[in-house]
Amino acid sequence: MSMLDQIGREKRRITEQLTRLDAERAKLSDQLNELEIAQRAVRRFGDKAVATKKRIRVPAPKTGPTVGAERAAQGGQQAQGISLGDATLRAVRAHANGASTDALLKHLSRRFGMTVRPNHLGGALHRHQRAGRLENRDQRWYLPR
Repeated sequence: MSMLDQIGREKRRITEQLTRLDAERAKLSDQLNELEIAQRAVRRFGDKAVATKKRIRVPAPKTGPTVGAERAAQGGQQAQGISLGDATLRAVRAHANGASTDALLKHLSRRFGMTVRPNHLGGALHRHQRAGRLENRDQRWYLPR
């Protein structure tokens, strides 16, 4: 009987420890979200409060390999190295047999580290379609023949 009691006590101890860890993880996750929100607010409004002159914006050079690192540093925001339009064309080009919008969303997330809303992706795809850079056949996107 004492062996079963020891097992029961150990099981309760581990369960309590897991509960404490889950609560701490949730607390830390909330703190991280608050810090990311504050970081975005400072990035958005911090420069405007200090600046007295108009600054001339120079477009950032387009880079490929550091896109994921830039996104991680920005706390989930889109990397500034590549536009959604360019990334969309590259994603369609990577799918030789055509790509559905879901496949494109997954590719953009995996390859470029971009979090894209479906309506924004749809807008980019239709702009490319109107410009003649993409074709839509059977709900799949292709490069023109």
